[in-house]
Amino acid sequence: MTLLQAILEALESLSANKLRSGLTILGIVIGVAAVIAMLGVGQGAQDTITGTISGIGTNLLFIFRGNINEDVRNPQILTVGDAQAINDVFLAPSVVAVAPVVQANNREMTYSGKRRLAQLNGITPDYQRVRNYNLTEGNFINDEHMLGQASVALLGPEVAKALFDRTEGIAGETIRIDGQPFRVIGILESKGGGSFGSQDNVVMIPFTTATSRLIRRTRDQVDLLIVQAASPDVVKQASEEVRQILRNRHRIIIGPDDFTIFTQEDFIQTAATITGVFTIFLGGIAGISLLVGGIGIMNIMLVSVTERTREIGLRKALGARRRDILIQFLTESSLLSFIGGLIGIGFGWLIAYIVGRIAEANNTPFSPAIGIDAILLATLFSTAVGLFFGLYPANRAAGLEPVEALRYE
Repeated sequence: MTLLQAILEALESLSANKLRSGLTILGIVIGVAAVIAMLGVGQGAQDTITGTISGIGTNLLFIFRGNINEDVRNPQILTVGDAQAINDVFLAPSVVAVAPVVQANNREMTYSGKRRLAQLNGITPDYQRVRNYNLTEGNFINDEHMLGQASVALLGPEVAKALFDRTEGIAGETIRIDGQPFRVIGILESKGGGSFGSQDNVVMIPFTTATSRLIRRTRDQVDLLIVQAASPDVVKQASEEVRQILRNRHRIIIGPDDFTIFTQEDFIQTAATITGVFTIFLGGIAGISLLVGGIGIMNIMLVSVTERTREIGLRKALGARRRDILIQFLTESSLLSFIGGLIGIGFGWLIAYIVGRIAEANNTPFSPAIGIDAILLATLFSTAVGLFFGLYPANRAAGLEPVEALRYE
């Protein structure tokens, strides 16, 4: 029996029981569609997260207190003096700018009876250059605001929308931060979600104002140092220069660093690892439904073997070999799963498309991505499911004795 003959006979057999074949195919369709949709959603999430992180800038270093890889007792704090030393062109020629930051989460912003909890950042004028921040209106924090410890603030678009129901024409208004009045001098351009949450639910005030009135710190302590390297090509060199400066200032002769330096590449790799595990997890859950579909194929093929026992006996009596019977039933089960796989790919793409449109309608920058690898994986896996779960029924049919099969009622 040739492969073409086996396929034609399989199609004829399946068409004889259209409803049963359709319901069997439906199980595979649901399984493959779930796998395709989940892989697409996972890949889209990974692309969105890594793209957002990359958009911050590929030549940035983020420096935190403490060492996340090794246990360090009594790590020294990061200070404004550390930032000034790193900004010294003779000590760190690969560095072009440094922005010290103090932060506080869930601070209360109020205006005319409306309330919003947001992240509060105390920043310097260099922050705009380092983080590549643009304004939709108004002006950024400058040196005069720093020297005068001015009560001025920049609002992220989410905060502006929550307090004013708009993001335009707000400059000059006065809001209260933890009960203290601040004049709005500008609205930040939207940056969307980030690795630490939304970058739009933020309020920025002068560094000196923050440390003296709202975010109490000791000895010019800062929470984060953001360092801008001259170019992406010298990020590693800048990292080594910064590490040596901080080790000298913190008097670390031997032993691990008491600080941690992250590059954009580190953030991207971490995010890719997390979302990769997330994608595999989703695909594994969806694969369970494909497994259930395979069990359905086995069940239907066993019923088919029972119903066609006399046919199998007659074929064997007329000279059909064991291999011919085996191929015939394996072809039927494989066709069921293959057809279901093709339809499932279309439904999976449709589900992913709908998820993307729902995300877009909710102002979430997210677009599911279905790659050719996911399509090939789902197609091959669905066909393999048909072969695997069709093997036992096919082997059972091929093992029937012709005489006993002919006598079967």
